[in-house]
Amino acid sequence: MNPIGKITVMPAPPARIARLSELAYNLYWSWTPRAQQLFEDLNPALWERVGHSPLRTLMEISQAELDRAAADPEYLARFDAEMSAFDAYMNASETWFSRQNAATQGKIGYFSMEFGFAESLPIYSGGLGVLAGDHTKSASDLGLPFVAVGLLFHQGYFRQLLNGDGWQEEAYDTLNFQALPITPATGPDGREVRVRLGLPGRDVWIKVWKLQVGRVPVYLLDTDLQENRPDDRGLTARLYGGNQEMRIAQELVLGVGGVRALRALGEDIRVYHMNEGHAAFLGLERIREIMQTGQLNFWEALEAVSASNIFTTHTPVSAGNDAFPLNLVDLYLGKWYGLFGISHDDFINLARHDQPWGPTFSMTVLALRTSRAANGVSELHGDVSRRMWKFLFPGADADEVPIGHVTNGAHNLTFLSQKLRDLYTTVLPQDWTERVHEPELWEAVDQIPDAELGRVMHDLKVDMISFVRARLREQYRRHGAPAERIASADRVLDTHALTIGFARRFATYKRATLLFRDLERLKRIVNAAGRPVQFVFAGKAHPADNPGKEFIQSIYRFAQDPDLAGKIVILENYDLNVARHLVQGVDIWLNNPRRPLEASGTSGMKASFNGGLNFSILDGWWREGYDGVNGFAIGEEREYPSLEAQDDADAFSLYETLEKVIVPLYYARDEHGARHEWMLRTRAAIKTVSPRFSMNRQVIDYTRQYYLPVFRRGQQVIAEDYRVARELAAWKSQVKAAWPSVTLEAFSEMPAQARPGAQITVHARVHTAGIDPRFLRVEGVLRLEGADTAAVRTPLRFVTLSEGHWAEFSGELALPESGTYLVGARVLPYREELSNLLELGLIKWA
Repeated sequence: MNPIGKITVMPAPPARIARLSELAYNLYWSWTPRAQQLFEDLNPALWERVGHSPLRTLMEISQAELDRAAADPEYLARFDAEMSAFDAYMNASETWFSRQNAATQGKIGYFSMEFGFAESLPIYSGGLGVLAGDHTKSASDLGLPFVAVGLLFHQGYFRQLLNGDGWQEEAYDTLNFQALPITPATGPDGREVRVRLGLPGRDVWIKVWKLQVGRVPVYLLDTDLQENRPDDRGLTARLYGGNQEMRIAQELVLGVGGVRALRALGEDIRVYHMNEGHAAFLGLERIREIMQTGQLNFWEALEAVSASNIFTTHTPVSAGNDAFPLNLVDLYLGKWYGLFGISHDDFINLARHDQPWGPTFSMTVLALRTSRAANGVSELHGDVSRRMWKFLFPGADADEVPIGHVTNGAHNLTFLSQKLRDLYTTVLPQDWTERVHEPELWEAVDQIPDAELGRVMHDLKVDMISFVRARLREQYRRHGAPAERIASADRVLDTHALTIGFARRFATYKRATLLFRDLERLKRIVNAAGRPVQFVFAGKAHPADNPGKEFIQSIYRFAQDPDLAGKIVILENYDLNVARHLVQGVDIWLNNPRRPLEASGTSGMKASFNGGLNFSILDGWWREGYDGVNGFAIGEEREYPSLEAQDDADAFSLYETLEKVIVPLYYARDEHGARHEWMLRTRAAIKTVSPRFSMNRQVIDYTRQYYLPVFRRGQQVIAEDYRVARELAAWKSQVKAAWPSVTLEAFSEMPAQARPGAQITVHARVHTAGIDPRFLRVEGVLRLEGADTAAVRTPLRFVTLSEGHWAEFSGELALPESGTYLVGARVLPYREELSNLLELGLIKWA
């Protein structure tokens, strides 16, 4: 056949259940298991075959099956209940955000390269995307004025296949857009939105699609249009595919194209949040806009834009911080220098990061330079980030680098099993799903009897093991295995054995094979008489990461060892569906990254929502979450002389804790067969992790610490025809020109010894080089000698300005606790309109 077109024929749901179509187009169902059940029950086999897609289910279901559901009283009762809950959610007049009485106008624009909402929309690769999806869901739950922007990848991220030797192979499936819950986005005039982006030697057109996630619209950008060149059509083909030239083009589509799309859509964005450096080009496009419409120069526009930008960095690993060679930047961004009216060096210095192999244009540096608010994703990661990017602030101490932290969370309702939801509902308040971030609410979990909680958790383990066995059977059949091998899948794992899960991206620093470092000891633990232990692994390696693939293959081969067979399992194609089954069914969640490279991690949070205990390195979120009862720690919070020494120490700690603490606790019974100690820890995990590491708590933290303050400052800077932006730009220009001539002299008369609390006086003279002394901050500094502790910095009082631009300052420094202190003085330019003390990155020491 030579087709002349294509048409999709869909059955029409009967009027009584016609709103199934409406529900299918809103990803509210992705965190509502009972809404999903409405689609699954139409045809369970079809639901599995279409990858849990409500829309594809409606597209491929028979009319007779729809008619049958519309005539089933029990189905209709559930349909009515779910639609009533959906309407109540969508039409709520009062939300958490509305109760804050925040005097805001406009919206928050959240930019991310990937979003993980559901397995049927595979435009995510792992944790970053799932976090972005969860962030969007909680923004909806809390009622934030929020829109999200990303790319619509036609082939998404790859589907992982393990061959007969355990080697990862990648398959790319082109998405059927008609089967996705998206619609063309339209502007105020009702026309479909398309925007144009200039790339070297040509223009690229971008179509905008709209995805509804609860109350939040998500706009997805698509370059696969006939008017584009074939290579440009491929810019939105694959997530994290291609070379650096494709990556810089993709990031221009996201950052520049995303801002243009929001303008064409008529969205009034007042705060811009960059989820990782992939979106950093949005700052350049916003500068261009303001220069064009506000008649500002580049430096004035930079002040106006950066005041309302927020940047979140997610990893200290270099591969996660994109940096481009300067010749590639010249090719793709060369025209912007002239557009901005600045020199090549000034432009490059916005993002310059000198590497051992030469200078690069770093997207992380660009994001930091064009934002006045930045954060890491856990307390430890904030500290690591401040040290990592300290070179941008010469003369500053790491602790004062302006990068804060908001510890990640996870969207409780997406990952919490329906069986536990039902159980929690028996003791928690009626509105508990809207208040998951409130710690006191979860104390009621103590009212659930041990036997009842244990029964539900056992049922979840049985469900998970059934899922694992089914996936293995499918894998063996694909390999052409004999019938005996296929049948063996039904014998893997024991529903009564201690079950430990490990599932995440197979980057080498996550050390997926650490468990196998002492293979003989592992075999003794796994096969201990009467106290067996079993492990389920899953995870993808990046297609270009052969060392990560070798880790996967190693575990696959260990699973074939006769002494481990059936007790070590590795599943292929880790996605949100696999993740939900594992976090809901395991007893223990294992995580053993090489500290301190795990910025946060979130998978273990999801396990504890379901009563699983974390067994983890004290890195990322677990360093904050572990309290000695709600799980177990691996290793110590310390540095090691080598990676080998670190791996040895952590592996030894893992084995010791597993064999001598966890296994005995899990199998301990009192005279009545009860497991009080284990259930005590299970409750502790649920009560401590569910609220503190909920995505609601994370989004509330962002709102209070970043969104609302940045909104206020952004409005202040652009008010009165950009008055503050113009003043700051002019002042910074003057300060930077004068700074090389600024000098500082200081002295203090101090005794050799003093008591804690005593004061010493520090005097300083500053040659201001013409800078108004009101805009100089002079500090006396006390630092404990030989200790890695924060310095004590005390502002000195301005005394007088004498001829020759000499300003005098003086002040008293209170001596802290006992110890030997170094005394110093420094001067910084500062005025109250700045976002932080180090905004200019200029410091001089006496």
